[in-house]
Amino acid sequence: MNGNSIKDVFYHRPVLYQEIIQALQPRQAATYIDCTLGAGGHAWGILKASFPDGRLLGMDVDPIALQIARERLSEFGSRVRIIQESYIHLDRLIKDTGWKTIKGVVFDLGVSSMQLDNPERGFSFQKQAPLDMRFDPRNPVSAQDLINNLSEMELADLILKYGEERKARIIAKSLVEQRPIMDTLHLASIVTKVTGGRPVKIGRRKRHPATRTFQALRIAVNQELASLEKALPIAIDLLDTGGRLAVISFHSLEDRIVKNFFRRESKDCICPPKLPVCNCGHQATVRLINRRPIIPSHEEIIQNPRSRSARLRTVEKINKLAH
Repeated sequence: MNGNSIKDVFYHRPVLYQEIIQALQPRQAATYIDCTLGAGGHAWGILKASFPDGRLLGMDVDPIALQIARERLSEFGSRVRIIQESYIHLDRLIKDTGWKTIKGVVFDLGVSSMQLDNPERGFSFQKQAPLDMRFDPRNPVSAQDLINNLSEMELADLILKYGEERKARIIAKSLVEQRPIMDTLHLASIVTKVTGGRPVKIGRRKRHPATRTFQALRIAVNQELASLEKALPIAIDLLDTGGRLAVISFHSLEDRIVKNFFRRESKDCICPPKLPVCNCGHQATVRLINRRPIIPSHEEIIQNPRSRSARLRTVEKINKLAH
């Protein structure tokens, strides 16, 4: 684990830990789902808060994270079920449990510190490693496959769409010219050279010039945005009335999907504003718990600088999905 012991991971609090507990309000005899279990930090808090008989289903596609989570959550015995699976199969997985009501669902999106700090995974541009970037090693497509097989136009579109990189065209052109590209440092050096080596501004901070390109490849490899769009309505549909869905996102593309979905599902009408009569028949399924995203405290950012871009949005179920 690149110098990080399992004990270190155990006692490292996940981002917005206390805020997630406050958002979900875990209670006794209730059931919960952690769709991005990771090392089990949020799940541990939910199970503690729902003592003595609250139950939780935890899922993740990362087998290394699940190994840690199983050990970390072993104290809860049969109260927790852990499975290596994507949250896009959430409805099927819940059917397998036989649980009839769900009181809370949490998503903690993006790449974890544990994944970033393991150079073999290929997520970081700071250490030499194969261009992998797969959360799930069973995924047949890696970042290396995309870099070396997509056309110049496809690469440019990918980097522009998922990385919001303004220099996507010239980056893609240079990548195609210098194939094959087999490791992270080679990719980072090409992007750095093409962009003039100047840090890019993301939010209020300046980042490595390859940040957006690496982000784009990671999102594409793991189909993160498409999976999120598919999973959100499933999660809402599974919730019991009064149940809550809490989502932590780390970049604008994820947060935009969550925000727009929550806003749409909190309205009784989604017709265009100029339409004189409502024809959609849409009914609100949720109410917004926080209209603006909750962000980490200054103290948390000091302790964990990677938390600075986290955004938490929460909704409460009030009605069944009308679509």
